[in-house]
Amino acid sequence: MIGAARRRRVDMKIPAKIQAVTFDVGGTLIKPWPSVGHVYAEVAARHGGSISPVALNQRFARAWGQLKDFNHSREEWAALVDETFAGLLKSPPSETFFAELYERFAEAAAWRLFDDVRPALDALAARDLNLGIISNWDERLRPLLGRLGLTKYFEAIVVSQEVGFPKPSPVIFEHASRLLGLAPEFILHVGDSREHDAEGAAAAGFQTRWLARGQPALVPGQMASLRELTEI
Repeated sequence: MIGAARRRRVDMKIPAKIQAVTFDVGGTLIKPWPSVGHVYAEVAARHGGSISPVALNQRFARAWGQLKDFNHSREEWAALVDETFAGLLKSPPSETFFAELYERFAEAAAWRLFDDVRPALDALAARDLNLGIISNWDERLRPLLGRLGLTKYFEAIVVSQEVGFPKPSPVIFEHASRLLGLAPEFILHVGDSREHDAEGAAAAGFQTRWLARGQPALVPGQMASLRELTEI
């Protein structure tokens, strides 16, 4: 019995002390405001289109769910927007207002921070933890973070389009590890996608937390709020 107990203690993996925390952006730190459909409808209306935001939200969610190997290029976004508006307009947005729509989502007014974001970032920064971003995004992200007043928190910002490998590829996580100057086991990654964030980061050797905001924790490492990070 004593030998078995000793083996169990030896086999238990003790997490390394966390020295840095990295975050996903969309769905973790910020959300479209009032929604993707509302922004799409607003821009379309300036070009003669009168479409329900609710319908556009549904269409966008369906088109987004069908994507494979999305690399966040401008061309891919244009195709996604065209698919969302398919059959609703005389001409597809890529031939009319896509450029305006693309720039609209580079503006701070199209986004809102979740209520738990600043308190969590302030608390972590006060503990001298290095903070970073690992996000599937494009060239609009860095300026957007500045406009939202978030850049000051982060030592490293890693954007999938710049790296060439979106999450859950281990390459994007390895890139962040190098920028932070830390081995992966000393970094905690937090995001709202179980596949891209929790599983992708774990495969790269990071510690992870899966953010399912407002939901009861059903699996180890699941969080309902970023405020829980004050307990790490």
